[in-house]
Amino acid sequence: MDLASVHHYRIDWIVSFVAVARHGSFSAAAKTLYRSQPRVSSHIAALERLVGRRLVDRSVQPATLTPEGRGLLPHAEEILRRLDLMAESTEGAVCGTVRLGCYPSAAAHLYPRAVRALRAAHPRVRLVLHEGPSLDLGEQLVDGGVDLAVRPLHPLVSSDKVANRVLWREPLVAVFRTDHPLAGAHEVALAQTVTQPVISIGESDDGHSRQYETSLAFANLGLQPVIRERTNQPQTLISLVRHGLGVGVTNALAMTTADTAGVTLVPIRDAGCERAVATWWRAGEESPAVAAVRECLDLLPGPTWPWATPSAPAAPAPSASRIAAFATEH
Repeated sequence: MDLASVHHYRIDWIVSFVAVARHGSFSAAAKTLYRSQPRVSSHIAALERLVGRRLVDRSVQPATLTPEGRGLLPHAEEILRRLDLMAESTEGAVCGTVRLGCYPSAAAHLYPRAVRALRAAHPRVRLVLHEGPSLDLGEQLVDGGVDLAVRPLHPLVSSDKVANRVLWREPLVAVFRTDHPLAGAHEVALAQTVTQPVISIGESDDGHSRQYETSLAFANLGLQPVIRERTNQPQTLISLVRHGLGVGVTNALAMTTADTAGVTLVPIRDAGCERAVATWWRAGEESPAVAAVRECLDLLPGPTWPWATPSAPAAPAPSASRIAAFATEH
């Protein structure tokens, strides 16, 4: 059956048919539905003409369904059940399916917590995860591919159709191989990361590398590191560092949601730049379901970091000659 044929079916015909089947007579069905008996009878007759079969045997009392009527009844009841569910879903409590875009490390930290919070606060709101790079998430939000996005403020979203609110801020960290002289440091200066080639955030051909926080931090201090590789995948960055291809400089959350075996994370004390992660949405009229998700995201705690607090004693700084020797060897 095509959709054009569906338009010929009227809900009140189906309601009258199910009532007659349940109550066993036209008069009882009419009383239950607050309709006249002739009206109920005309509904059944119209439905029978449409399907081309007799559905109710009127020759016996109480009226019974024909074999064709008994075959149709479960489908008619399911139609009415679905209509009841549709009515319930649009009344009272907030409901809907919200597509949330996240880049991988934010998804690892945030998404499970968001799902649990929504189940408690808005059980009829379903969250669907769309993972991808920050640049893609911005485009998907503008184009309507996602309803909300959790992504950094940088690189910027070049559209006036979106708004944002910051969820948390995270520092930049250096990623050293465990045998690097600075691996045991309490913190490092950004300049100390450029004694070797740097592995950083972004993609070499995305055209936005200068907008990432690491690039802004180097530029603010007038540093010109040799960028060996760029990657948006935390585990790839760690693997490159682990294999001795350079020093990683990236945002903290990316590293704390990945397997850091073989590397050490050290805070950068003078980066002068941090990653601000925000919820983004399309400006203008907002659905109650999207507003409910944004509210839940705002209430979730931000990430924490595994390194020592500033009051902890710092490890002795390695000599410049030792760092230079390591850089030469690698």
